[in-house]
Amino acid sequence: MASNQAHEAAAPLSQIDSELEKDKTKYDRTEEEEIEEETASTKEERLARQQRPLPVPLRNTRSRSSARSVKSYISHTDGYSHFNEANDEEKQRATAADGSENPDKQFEVTFDGDADPYNPKNRPYIRKWLIVIIVSASSLCVTCASALYTSTYKQLEEDFHVSREVATLGLTTFVCGLGLGPMFLSPLSEFYGRRIIYLCAFGMYFIWLIPCAVANNIATMLVVRLFDGLAGSAFLSVAGGTVGDMFNRDQLSAPMMVYTAAPFVGPEIGPVVGGFINQYTNWRWSFWVLVIWAGIQWTLIALFVPETYAPVLLRRKAIKLRKETGEQRIEKAGPADDDDGDAPLSLKGLADVIECVNGTLTASLAVVCPDRSHEQVRIEDGALVMQ
Repeated sequence: MASNQAHEAAAPLSQIDSELEKDKTKYDRTEEEEIEEETASTKEERLARQQRPLPVPLRNTRSRSSARSVKSYISHTDGYSHFNEANDEEKQRATAADGSENPDKQFEVTFDGDADPYNPKNRPYIRKWLIVIIVSASSLCVTCASALYTSTYKQLEEDFHVSREVATLGLTTFVCGLGLGPMFLSPLSEFYGRRIIYLCAFGMYFIWLIPCAVANNIATMLVVRLFDGLAGSAFLSVAGGTVGDMFNRDQLSAPMMVYTAAPFVGPEIGPVVGGFINQYTNWRWSFWVLVIWAGIQWTLIALFVPETYAPVLLRRKAIKLRKETGEQRIEKAGPADDDDGDAPLSLKGLADVIECVNGTLTASLAVVCPDRSHEQVRIEDGALVMQ
């Protein structure tokens, strides 16, 4: 009986095997028939599919450009200072293909770590903050002079016999000077350095305040206020670079906050101080107070604010090493300079200033004359040309 049960159980298995064989034979015959019946075009497609290489598995990669961008972002530059000691491209150029030092770069001068006295970031922390306070107070003095003028309107109208609209032009000309001055003072600071711009510009700011205090007519007041704003604009465009030159990125927030707040506090303090002065004295004392304040600030700048612009400091270091060693091939490191890169005011820098003026004139033309907005204004031989 057991043998009969085993025989009955094996019968369905053999039947399944025979059916599978039939299906396989039918499939093989069908595939052969399809190959025989296929046309020439489908045959070429089938052969192309058979010869197609297997796809390469995907891997996580990053392009060189994105990697370079990440490196430049992670570097210690803070957006305000110029010199970048972690510039990977400069390091690659300074190293030859065999790993040795590039002979073209061995005479370049750079900052020598934390002990280099030329590096502005190595100055004592208290000295850095003293410089920040001085440049911030100078910026406060400039913006305070802009708003303090508003408290003198009533007395100016009586002394100069002018209307309120004409008296207000003194504020307008000063603000125009603040807007135009950075177009020239900022490029000049890239060649001469920051300290010389502070001394010259703030010195002229101090000088132009004196005619404001002794003016005998409204025309004198309007003209000297324009030049006063031009000179004082240095601390609204260049002083931020001084703060960025001295502090690392992780220390920059607090000093930059102090400097940035100064131009906004000045217009609030100016009318208060001017109103107090004009309540007990005449309007001329408003400007004499500014003269005294500006004189004190210029003295502090001359005594306590050194040069902090890295390319200028490296140029001075290279000059000193050339004198000490007699090696004339020593030069400052940094971005590649043109032949006129060390000129006091290169033509390239002047061209940038002229290009900014051209863009401003073109935008003004588009506002004043919309029907001629497609034209471009440029300066040629001292005259305005539209094309």
